[in-house]
Amino acid sequence: MARPRTTLTVLRTEQLTPHLIRVHFGGPGFAAFRPSEHSDSYIKLLFPQEDGTEVQRTYTVRSVDVEAGTLAADFVYHGAEGIAGPWAASVQPGTTIDVYGPGGAYTPRADADWHLLAGDEAALPAIAAGLEAMPADAVGVAFVEVAGPEEELKLDHPDGIELTWLHRGDRPPGELLAETVRVAEWREGQVQVFVHGEAQAVMHDIRRYVRRERNVPAEWAASISGYWRRGRTEEGFREWKSDLKKTEGP
Repeated sequence: MARPRTTLTVLRTEQLTPHLIRVHFGGPGFAAFRPSEHSDSYIKLLFPQEDGTEVQRTYTVRSVDVEAGTLAADFVYHGAEGIAGPWAASVQPGTTIDVYGPGGAYTPRADADWHLLAGDEAALPAIAAGLEAMPADAVGVAFVEVAGPEEELKLDHPDGIELTWLHRGDRPPGELLAETVRVAEWREGQVQVFVHGEAQAVMHDIRRYVRRERNVPAEWAASISGYWRRGRTEEGFREWKSDLKKTEGP
């Protein structure tokens, strides 16, 4: 089935932290947008290039308000680096952009005994949406790695979910996250796992730990994947991910 293409209009932007920008979309094109039921819902934004081609960048949908006809997505911004971050930092209300989607696969399961969520800034919107979608009696742990305390956000979550912010400072992205997940208490019962972030840490370290050492079945740990790879564009990351799948399997 062809992915639906929708034209959205930028309504406003807001600076959430020094490196996180929220862009609110809406406009006439929103009427054709069909929200996903998954909490890790994502869209692919299409950025026109001077040679007439388009570059895709994938972002999690932070929230959708069907009644108001609006959608919000969060962008990690590191100066002039990349395409989407600088765009989010400078885009003006009234600007239109085409998107594909939404896609998505993860929804917190009510029959899980406990939940494990972990990720970095790129995974923060999906983790936040996942926490909000959980039943009030859900229990478990959530680890979010960010550069420092100034990058923390207030997240709504069930009382039974223990939320821990990790400040990596000058350490490589994902290293502290992987270490923390490995030494965290492993609870009894069936866990549902959601882990996304820097691909080396997530796919080489955390996924191997969860699937092989903790023996979590695929149906309960399907949402473990990299959102990005340090030193690579999204196109380069897709190539790296494809090569990894060939050598390590699903």
